[in-house]
Amino acid sequence: MSSQLDALRNHTTVVADTGDFEAMKALRPTDATTNPSLILKAVQQDAYRPLLEKTAREHRGASTAELMDRLLVAFGRAILDIVPGRVSTEVDARLSFDTRATIERARSLIALYEAAGVPRERVLIKIASTWEGIQAARALQSEGVRCNLTLLFSLPQAVACADAHVQLISPFVGRIYDWHKKSAGATWVEADNAGARDPGVLSVTRIYQYYKHFGIPTEIMGASFRNVGQILALSGCDLLTISPELLTKLASTEGDAPAQLRADDVPANIARIGADEVTFRTLLNDDAMASEKLSEGIRLFVADAVKLDALIEAQRA
Repeated sequence: MSSQLDALRNHTTVVADTGDFEAMKALRPTDATTNPSLILKAVQQDAYRPLLEKTAREHRGASTAELMDRLLVAFGRAILDIVPGRVSTEVDARLSFDTRATIERARSLIALYEAAGVPRERVLIKIASTWEGIQAARALQSEGVRCNLTLLFSLPQAVACADAHVQLISPFVGRIYDWHKKSAGATWVEADNAGARDPGVLSVTRIYQYYKHFGIPTEIMGASFRNVGQILALSGCDLLTISPELLTKLASTEGDAPAQLRADDVPANIARIGADEVTFRTLLNDDAMASEKLSEGIRLFVADAVKLDALIEAQRA
């Protein structure tokens, strides 16, 4: 019998959520995603510190921001030598509420990739799913820069992304699960909130059904998983980005991973949601989980970006 990972590949594009090259070589994902936290973790390891050292040495006169972008692209280029598909590279989270600055930073990243001989079709620019980030993605998509809208926790965010014609969205399953579990406290019953009933799984399922019902081409990539059960419950999703730890568990477990999400099995009575700014902000504000997790996610990525800045500056010394 094949492994659950091989079975999952029959229904879903498998993406590695890591900056670890060796894990990618072993697990053979189609695409790979990175973020400031993953890159920060990687450059503190002996195996990957030379990338930081080389970047700082070859561009001593560059600003810290430029060095960060060059480091991200260095990782991205190395990843693309391993995976056959695309790599996602994230715009600095400190720009999450600045549309113009996000556009300029994304253009810079794409220019660095293209100067290195990497076609833009193999790169997804990751941007936080704030209103400002989504509008930046709208402009970038019109220029042929494909975007991955991350830190997405709600259907209104997904609808606004679709209206902006973004290439791909990354709804965060595990962080939604975390919020509901913490909110429930002592009343939480794990068995009652597992599999298809997991609140993070339910959120992605609603987005999937909405997109398929209205024929929206934006790709859906479930992200931020806490356990294998969440992954198997979303088999059939367009893509799933998975940590090396959970990919290894799937690869080492025999079994099937039948499709749970199917485009031909979508409710017929789904109501359309507005994609204008007032509707977006109102519905996001009404959703305590989505509002809190979006803000928290940005703060966490900013904190790791600041730490990465410090490592870059230390390398100059």
